[in-house]
Amino acid sequence: MNLFVVLPLVAALVVLRFVKAGLLAWIGAIWVALYLGLRFGLATPAPQSVITMYMGITTLALLAYVASSGDRIRAVVDPVAGLIGDRRRTPMLGAVALVIPALVGLSVYRGASVREEPPYFARTVHPAPPPTITVGGTDIDLIHANNPFRELETSDPDTFREHVRKGREVYYRNCVFCHGDGLAGDGMYARGLDPIPTNFTDAGVLPNFQETFFFWRVSKGGPGMPEEGGPWDSAMPRWERMLDQEQMWDVILFLYDFTGRTPRAGGEMAEKK
Repeated sequence: MNLFVVLPLVAALVVLRFVKAGLLAWIGAIWVALYLGLRFGLATPAPQSVITMYMGITTLALLAYVASSGDRIRAVVDPVAGLIGDRRRTPMLGAVALVIPALVGLSVYRGASVREEPPYFARTVHPAPPPTITVGGTDIDLIHANNPFRELETSDPDTFREHVRKGREVYYRNCVFCHGDGLAGDGMYARGLDPIPTNFTDAGVLPNFQETFFFWRVSKGGPGMPEEGGPWDSAMPRWERMLDQEQMWDVILFLYDFTGRTPRAGGEMAEKK
């Protein structure tokens, strides 16, 4: 989560409780806080279709809550009626009458506006990685290096299985939403992304690359893609900002273990060139 967004929203709700705000204020605050939390508070951005779905559910739930009691209906209707009928509140009513249509118009305009796209060119699904990257101040040779925990598979199987277990935890806490329960690229957010997430069960994916390739893709995410890999609108973040190196290597071990695949040996691609 983005705490710079979530914490102010929580603080605003706490303030409403201390000032003993009315039900109408609470309904509006909860709706706005949830929208802002979904839109800006998630470390991994949620597709607009998902946000729309959750906000629709929230709206129906709030309406059902209000409609379940006559007192609640009056607590919402009376302030609105007072705003409309009290001449002293005419300026406030005018402001509301201007702001609401303006917000609706802005939303329609943004939805109707055609997003600028770069010129079309052939996209490489799995572009070549750079020779080296720097993660956490450490330079990593993507051509000749190997997963530092891979050798444990034969030298210390128990420790290796522990790394795989930790990788599984990392995956199901962070990656499952896009890449899916079975690693097939069919998570709940998948259809809102362009292109859809990688299907790790595809026989042409994991065996054809070194583990360092996926370390690059995981650590640098969408922002780290070279020009040949675009255009796209993926939500893949720079996981190096949220995971340490061991966690990223562990999740890669899990990918290969879960699918029963074997990675390409380090330096093999360079030797073939």
